Amino acid sequence: MNFPAELKYTSDHEWIRVEGDEAYIGITEFAQGELGDIVYIDINTVGQDVTKEAVFGTVEAVKTVSDLFMPVDGSILEVNKLLDSQPELVNSDPYGDGWMVKIKLANPADAANLLDADAYKGVIGH
Repeated sequence: MNFPAELKYTSDHEWIRVEGDEAYIGITEFAQGELGDIVYIDINTVGQDVTKEAVFGTVEAVKTVSDLFMPVDGSILEVNKLLDSQPELVNSDPYGDGWMVKIKLANPADAANLLDADAYKGVIGH
């Protein structure tokens, strides 16, 4: 299983890649594996401020629907348009083309308080 060291993680299985005062967010390889085949991503929070741990959308798999939780305070700038027609990208490339949202960080330093790859591995028992 892949846990890129440059990302930060949450115990709710989201990852965040910070680029200056913006960041990309998705779900981890572990999470997509637990969900199974992803068939739909529902995110309708573009333009909204979303606080840490608030739900910013849902991911629907064949067997379940799961909430997506914001890892830090921020404003949703963009949803990955590729996921409209190819939600399975979250399964095949969760850290690349399967990203879910791009945000403007309220405070870029907040990401430092999230889990690093080794700490996340501990959360999921790897």
